[in-house]
Amino acid sequence: MSIKLELYRVFKEVADNGSVSAAAKNLYISQSAVSQAIKQLEDQLEVKLFTRGTRGVTLTGEGNTLYQYVSSAIGLIQSAEEKISLTKSLDMGQLIIGASDTITLCFLLNYLDEFHRLYPNIRLHVLNGTSLEVIDLLRSGKVDVAFANLPVNDRGLDMHHCFDIHDVFVASSDYDCDFEQCYTWGQVAKMPMIMMEKKSNSRLYIDRLFLEQGIVVTPEIELGSHDLVLALTKIGLGISCVIREFSQEAIGSGDIKEILVEPPLPSRSIGAFSLKNVSLEAVASRFLEMIGCRQCESEVK
Repeated sequence: MSIKLELYRVFKEVADNGSVSAAAKNLYISQSAVSQAIKQLEDQLEVKLFTRGTRGVTLTGEGNTLYQYVSSAIGLIQSAEEKISLTKSLDMGQLIIGASDTITLCFLLNYLDEFHRLYPNIRLHVLNGTSLEVIDLLRSGKVDVAFANLPVNDRGLDMHHCFDIHDVFVASSDYDCDFEQCYTWGQVAKMPMIMMEKKSNSRLYIDRLFLEQGIVVTPEIELGSHDLVLALTKIGLGISCVIREFSQEAIGSGDIKEILVEPPLPSRSIGAFSLKNVSLEAVASRFLEMIGCRQCESEVK
């Protein structure tokens, strides 16, 4: 790399603050030094990175593109520096986990409770998002481990298999359908459907499965929460596709019933993901051991 990392640090500080003077103050250097660093970076890249105005500076198009990569790279470097400074002992440290609300509530909650009781000096952080969002958090170094619904297509990640899950169609117990009948996928797709929003991995998975059979899924209601999907299904607004393992309470109570389909939807998995070629810290390794996750890189396409 021909450009020094320090120039990128200065660039990021200016972009974060929108001000040369604020960046200089935070970096404990002069405004002149900051301006010279930005000019040097612009000269070497042969692009204009900032537009100067009376209220400060704003990123140009090229500057914004550079910022996305620089921010991610510096985030990874800072994460590494912080981890190196921590002792390998589980008497101190932190674990940052990325997971969806549903996975956190239905799968991780009890493990988090147990881990906290066993290692009270470990700071636990959970960042919520869709499966795709927490994978992005992992790539940028903002979480140590990300729990997500498969499939996840990224050869830059290691996958640790947690457990299998099964997608099933359900409806309220008094819904106008025959729970003894076995429906085709095409018949199910014609019913009023309640689905997760398109950016969720579960929805993308179902859409892909049906498209492979030439069937387009067009739900009447799209939601961002698995619990909301269940709630609206219970009151009879339509049928929905949910994860059986995360819906046991509603199914067990009889509020909703499974709709039989032929063929059944293929099973998939919940996986814990980490960055390939980046050794897991002792804290993260211990948490995965406690959960019983096993590494299975071959499932990452």
